[in-house]
Amino acid sequence: MITKDLEKKLEGLGAFEISSKMLKLAKNNEKHNKFLNAGRGNPNWINTEGRLALSRIVEFGVFESRRTIHEGNLAGYTNLDGIYERLMDFLDGGHEVDKFLRDAIDYSIKTLNVNKDELVKEFVDGAIGNDYPVPNRCLVNTEKILKLYLEKELFGGVKLANETNVFPTEGGTAAICYIFNSLKENGLIKAGDKIAINTPIFTPYLQIPELKDYEMVEVDLISKEENNWVIEDSELDKLRDREIKALFFVNPSNPASKALSEEALNHIADIVKERKDLMIITDDVYGTFVENFKTIYSVAPHNTLLVYSFSKLYGVTGWRLGLIAANENNVFDELISKLPEEKLQDLDKRYGLVTFEPRKFKFIERIVADSRSVGLYHTSGLSTPQQIQMALFALTSLITKGRDPYIESSKKLVRERYHDLCNTLGIKEDDSRENAKYYSLIDIYELAGDLYDDKFKEYLKENFEPIDFLLRLAEINGVVLMEGVGFGAAPGILRVSEANLPDEAYKKIAKQVLELLSEYYNQYKSQN
Repeated sequence: MITKDLEKKLEGLGAFEISSKMLKLAKNNEKHNKFLNAGRGNPNWINTEGRLALSRIVEFGVFESRRTIHEGNLAGYTNLDGIYERLMDFLDGGHEVDKFLRDAIDYSIKTLNVNKDELVKEFVDGAIGNDYPVPNRCLVNTEKILKLYLEKELFGGVKLANETNVFPTEGGTAAICYIFNSLKENGLIKAGDKIAINTPIFTPYLQIPELKDYEMVEVDLISKEENNWVIEDSELDKLRDREIKALFFVNPSNPASKALSEEALNHIADIVKERKDLMIITDDVYGTFVENFKTIYSVAPHNTLLVYSFSKLYGVTGWRLGLIAANENNVFDELISKLPEEKLQDLDKRYGLVTFEPRKFKFIERIVADSRSVGLYHTSGLSTPQQIQMALFALTSLITKGRDPYIESSKKLVRERYHDLCNTLGIKEDDSRENAKYYSLIDIYELAGDLYDDKFKEYLKENFEPIDFLLRLAEINGVVLMEGVGFGAAPGILRVSEANLPDEAYKKIAKQVLELLSEYYNQYKSQN
């Protein structure tokens, strides 16, 4: 039973925690409808080629290990000499996955100009996980592959691969946690510092800077519904304030799914010319769902840490596959070098545990060390099977000439679901290039005004808590959506994920929303 007290309590929780509470209501909904959870962004599709390729490398790795020691279930180690030829002999020329592996390895050898045995041994040892990550930040050839992937899919035609360093992490989640921790440890942020954040935004990104760990002051760069969630220059101009130490941006945004336009990117680039000390963190996980996407890193590489995750595009949220990318020459290293001598001596002591020259220890390496409390730096780094899986996903795109059919199919999937949702609701679609369409935002108040009248819209605002519609939608109709307020959006805005339900579900969700709105209207009419 939904009560005012329950609504007040729930509004004190984060958006994802509210969503989890609604799951119980929806599963036992009053209308006995099929339970539909469009709250989470976990995709309901996977990339098969990269996964099957990893399995084949693991299988070969076992055979290869048995060449040195083979006693029952115990196998030995792999040998470098001739391992490329042995893998080619192992692979079946007529097998689709084996053909991909041949093409991917040959592409890597020719494009990266690497030793073929060294490349294959890195893949094989990495896939079977028989050693620590060496180098601990990223495997040598894997890093080269990941940089080319970022350049192809995110850099928007700007050639930056050769001047970029990569640190694979346990998803984008770990990347963000590691970055904030290292910014604090290195004196680049402190309590009371201002950080600009584009809003609405992924709820935890509003919560992290305000934690006791950081106690930063948030400055919202607001995009509004009436402007189709496009961030205006006047909001970006807030970055000219020198009290703002850092910019934290999700591009395309979550929940609005809106990427920065070329004009907005150029405006940021102009601001950075003035604010050479500005530190930027950009989370570009949804970038591949946008046509001709370009990251902030492309226009401000020296000021930007790029965070990317394979989770959404390749359906690997359970694998935890993310990364941090930084330019060889960056503002983070520069700002550290300008710290007071006393602070530098403290950092010398901290990182002197793992390097002879701590003042030459780059910020991205400090992130790696800090991720394992410095003392365990020698065993830091993402697990090697995860790194090889990332490299293989990247290669599924890199070996295709022009557009990657898999990526195009993924974009088509969410676009069709977005169309079905909007068309059934009777709301205008945003077909701009910048719209990733991975999520949709529904303004219940505006929908009420459009379908009925403004008096009914005001009735909803004045007589019900913003969360009331969501709770009723779950308890009565069995549909779970996410509240927009937790993302920094206005009351009455709901987020729908176009990623995690069967295609036919989106028309059903729209119909349930309209049905519930009709019930509110009937209640309104009975009182007026």
